Amino acid sequence: MKRILDCRASDFVQMNREELKQSILAAEGRTIISENVVTKSLLPEVSNAELSKAFGADMILLNLFDVFNPGVHGVIAESTFHPNTGSEAGSDRGVIRRLKELTGLPVGVNLEPVDEGADKLETLDTLPEGRRATAASLAEAKTLGFDFICLTGNPKTGVTNEQILQAIQLAKEHFGGLILAGKMHGAGTKGKVTDIDASVRFAEAGADIVLLPAPGTVPGLRERELAAIITAVKDKGALALAAIGTSQEGSDESTIREIALSAKRAGADVFHIGDAGFGGIAVPENIQALSIAIRGRRHTYIRMAASPLR
Repeated sequence: MKRILDCRASDFVQMNREELKQSILAAEGRTIISENVVTKSLLPEVSNAELSKAFGADMILLNLFDVFNPGVHGVIAESTFHPNTGSEAGSDRGVIRRLKELTGLPVGVNLEPVDEGADKLETLDTLPEGRRATAASLAEAKTLGFDFICLTGNPKTGVTNEQILQAIQLAKEHFGGLILAGKMHGAGTKGKVTDIDASVRFAEAGADIVLLPAPGTVPGLRERELAAIITAVKDKGALALAAIGTSQEGSDESTIREIALSAKRAGADVFHIGDAGFGGIAVPENIQALSIAIRGRRHTYIRMAASPLR
């Protein structure tokens, strides 16, 4: 088994759930997931996924993707100077396999375990079934070719820890790939974002990677608190992901480095960077800054340069 640092497209295409998890573990806290909005792209000539890979991401996480109406902006190239050429052709059931060919990376999707009875902090959005974590959407995600799913909540969606726990069970039954689960912010509901008991229950229920906010993102989360949760999660056999999902992916590079090193000291195996820079992606240089901070220029440049034909 190779570390994810050493994996290329030909390796990823052969990996199953357990092999992908083991490759992340073997990299010792040097794996990056870049989250992308699919409804737009920063540069119309390419998808945000391709741009993320070009700046050092190891895995791509799609946000706002509807599994029953699949499409990713930028997979069909447009032109900045001729915006009506090459326009998106609507629903495309082959788009995920095409995106994996273009990037040579594992691709995952956010599916949201919405709690209709959540104690709300604000008016919540209504989501289509293709974005919710249901038995049907999880099975469709498998059919489309996703390598992993992330059971979490966007702002204003009403996702709760109780519903995430139920969604993990559904994912084990209907999806079969790598399962990420947890909250990176409140998602429009009251209650603690970081909850050691909930995180342990996620791991016990079968989450391969438990998602947690990185220190310095949600208010009051300190490195020592995150370290305690990560230790408890790892004792249950899961890996830990530290997320920058509070729009700080659009901040300056020094902020990204500070957050990244704090999360690494706390024990994170995976580092997530969100999509709220501009154009549905983190500031691209911040993906690179995150990568250099946690693993140096060597592995960063290799990932940036490696062809999807390898």
